[in-house]
Amino acid sequence: MHIAEGFLPPAQAAAWTAAAAPFVIHGVYSLTRVVRADPEAKLLLGASGAFCFVLSALKIPSVTGSSSHPTGVGLGAVLFRPPVMAALGTVTLLFQALLLAHGGLTTLGANVFSMAVVGPWVGYAAYRLVRALASRLPEQTSLGAGVFAAAFAASLSTYTVTSLQLALAFPDAAGGVAGAFVKFATVFSITQIPLSVVEGLVTVVIVRLLSTVGREQLLRLGVLRGGAAADGGTGGADAPGRTGHPEEPTSDRTPDGEATA
Repeated sequence: MHIAEGFLPPAQAAAWTAAAAPFVIHGVYSLTRVVRADPEAKLLLGASGAFCFVLSALKIPSVTGSSSHPTGVGLGAVLFRPPVMAALGTVTLLFQALLLAHGGLTTLGANVFSMAVVGPWVGYAAYRLVRALASRLPEQTSLGAGVFAAAFAASLSTYTVTSLQLALAFPDAAGGVAGAFVKFATVFSITQIPLSVVEGLVTVVIVRLLSTVGREQLLRLGVLRGGAAADGGTGGADAPGRTGHPEEPTSDRTPDGEATA
């Protein structure tokens, strides 16, 4: 992640930009719908974007001599669904490229595709799966497990895609793309797996706090089950009172140091 400026061949950089563009356009549309459907969500949207910006701006030294960082996209994917995070993640990566020299403009499409597209979708899929499997558990237990799975999967999948992007750009002389992918993925996983665990725990703490101080907002977003008690009741994902995500309104109304290592 944060593949450096000029690090990818021009044709591949253009291809990743083209692949990410439809998700970003859809994300901007989804973000607009969320704000129009629920103006009170602006503060939580801003918090989700800030969480992503701060976590993905951290640079933690890797045992391989490179560096890694969390991604922060799991929170927004759970709260507002992946399309919104495609927009927020793109803004995050653009600002980091311009202000912090993390990533670059020519590689922006590749970085967006890994962190703002694949990461949120994989994280959200993990969240929905765990929530379904844990539907009979107390609400706080089910929610915590789902949020942890979302943050962990989003972070790890981002670096998996980055490994593929770098492998396609720099195939191994002996093993080709597959051999290069194994090497890149191994380098990243040494640091990223424990980082993903920590990110998952931090995200759970944030959502638990939000479920206390912003319970009504999470109910409107469909994150909390409408029929569950605040202290942890039970109920299915479609329990009475769930209003659904703003993207589906009930009314008419998607490496800095790493790449150069």
